[in-house]
Amino acid sequence: MLLSRRQRWRRWRRSRPFWGGLLAILAGAWICVLPLAPLKVMLQQGVAGIPSVLMGIVMVVLGLTAWFSPSQRALAGVLTTLIATAALVLSNLGGFLIGTLLGILGGGLMFAWQPYTARRAAGTAPPADPGADPAAVPAASAADPAPPRAASPPPTPHSDPQGAQP
Repeated sequence: MLLSRRQRWRRWRRSRPFWGGLLAILAGAWICVLPLAPLKVMLQQGVAGIPSVLMGIVMVVLGLTAWFSPSQRALAGVLTTLIATAALVLSNLGGFLIGTLLGILGGGLMFAWQPYTARRAAGTAPPADPGADPAAVPAASAADPAPPRAASPPPTPHSDPQGAQP
């Protein structure tokens, strides 16, 4: 039973940008927690602490978005990187530079992550169209030359609604 849980966790973790999301959540928590000092310090800080808390919350939400909606990973990665960079200026040097560095690294990992695809063995053909009849498709051999390419049509003149010629 323990092995199956471990395999399910590993499968879930590998099917999404886990490490990028984790770094974004940690960066958001770090940026968000620093201004939430004791009440006396928070009152002295005033309105300056609000952007820090908001940016931290948004970064945590973006990290969770990367985990639970991997199709939105590119947008979440770009926004995490931008918010982490903005936190450098707006929030105690981005959580004393730690939050900014974690956010930029996490955003980059989220943006760069690609879903796992099964690698084809060398020399195997790509899967055929499931609706096609395999008997109707002739098998191509390595000795057959490639069919000649059709010539591309000549470029058409540009049509400008105002009548200007290209």
